[in-house]
Amino acid sequence: MNYVAGIDGGGTRTSVIVARTDGEIVCSFTAGPLNYNGQDEAVVASSLQEITERTAAAIAADEGSAQLNRQHSEEGAGTAAGLASCQAICIGAAGISNPLVAGRLTSLLRARGYLGEPMLVGDHETALCGAHGGRSGLILIAGTGTICYGQGPAGDTHRAGGYGHLIDDGGSGYAIGRDLLAAVVQAADGRTGPTLITELVYERLAVSTVPELIGYVYDQARSKRDIASLAPLLSVACESGDEQALLIAGRSADALLQPVAAVAERLGMQAGPLALLGSVLFANRHIRDALHGRIAERYPQMVVTEPQHDASYGAVLLAIKQLRRGGVPG
Repeated sequence: MNYVAGIDGGGTRTSVIVARTDGEIVCSFTAGPLNYNGQDEAVVASSLQEITERTAAAIAADEGSAQLNRQHSEEGAGTAAGLASCQAICIGAAGISNPLVAGRLTSLLRARGYLGEPMLVGDHETALCGAHGGRSGLILIAGTGTICYGQGPAGDTHRAGGYGHLIDDGGSGYAIGRDLLAAVVQAADGRTGPTLITELVYERLAVSTVPELIGYVYDQARSKRDIASLAPLLSVACESGDEQALLIAGRSADALLQPVAAVAERLGMQAGPLALLGSVLFANRHIRDALHGRIAERYPQMVVTEPQHDASYGAVLLAIKQLRRGGVPG
């Protein structure tokens, strides 16, 4: 029996699905981070070791081999034998287009006994494939960062956004966190009226003055994830009808519409299906509803849908496609 593995590599955790080549899921699990952006090589190597061992064990168990199951329990012994039945591995992760990153991941897989050629793609590609079940469509991801990606019926693709918090990512969790912090200092200056955002931010960060807030923001240890973690406060302020919060939500929806428009019009998919993904769109109904309204006004035939599958199953589908293109029997 032949198998594939789909891997959605993240900065904090990795989702893995092991499936038969007909798409039936055998096992799913999570492992450590598998993203070279912000992780050192030792962490990635440890995560990949865990992934290959658990993948091999799942395959062995599905094949009903008690002997291999015993081997896998002994410090990963037998991983190479278990991976022999894994016909394709697809990894989707940010920054994977870097040849150095791709080379390291391939070398690590080789060292763990995988003999095939791994399929290494951007996480937006696996997300798109999962969201639309391998068919054409568009996705908008709004989490810590933002990106829109689409594939037309003829296979042509286009992406917009996703270039990082310093120069891009409007409507992202980071951008919202930054806007919340800006609202606090602007209200303190009198540039805007009082806002509930001030109380919420001060309470979350355990500060009580603008100087303390500035000290927090410009601390060298501060990361973009720290700023993005403030984004859920916007929902609280919006639910209370706070004027500044509602303005931020509206601006965020405007920013998120831009990459959707760029991809839809480049691919001629103004009437195509669009799946919305990411923590911002999941958690903040004001941004989501505002974006829905803007899409309906600009593209009345575009259908906004829920994703069919997650990115790790999207990686499974891409791995199966690779096998079929290569003529490898399933």
